[in-house]
Amino acid sequence: MDKMKTMNSALVNGLNRIENLIPTKPQDLKKSGADGVAFKEALDGALKTEDVAAQIKTAPPKVEAGALKFSNHAIERMQSRGISYSPQDMTRLGEAVQKAAAKGSKDTLVLMDNSALIVSVKNNTVVTVMDKNALKENVFTNIDSTIVM
Repeated sequence: MDKMKTMNSALVNGLNRIENLIPTKPQDLKKSGADGVAFKEALDGALKTEDVAAQIKTAPPKVEAGALKFSNHAIERMQSRGISYSPQDMTRLGEAVQKAAAKGSKDTLVLMDNSALIVSVKNNTVVTVMDKNALKENVFTNIDSTIVM
């Protein structure tokens, strides 16, 4: 039972990190003038936000033992290719990686709906992510198992 709680907690922590990758509608910037917000005030606020964002990016994420992690490379690929995963997808992915670990896999290719992920099972880390278009005529090396979901 404790193992299940740890696994659920680990998945939730992984989901919190992934939520930042989900595209959102940009907020409208206030224009100076009628609403009383000066350009300098808006700029100062934006700079403070960027400073906080830079600190978050440089600080290593805290992840519980057993949680599925995403490498920086995988996160960059998800952002550039517009790939995101729902909490249900993350649960399925976590279960698939656990099955691969139970079978003794070290590095696995996970074919999931419209994407593919290379996962280091021994490090519990998604190494890279590809969309359906990148899968065509591609060769996957250094894997010892494949999971089709």
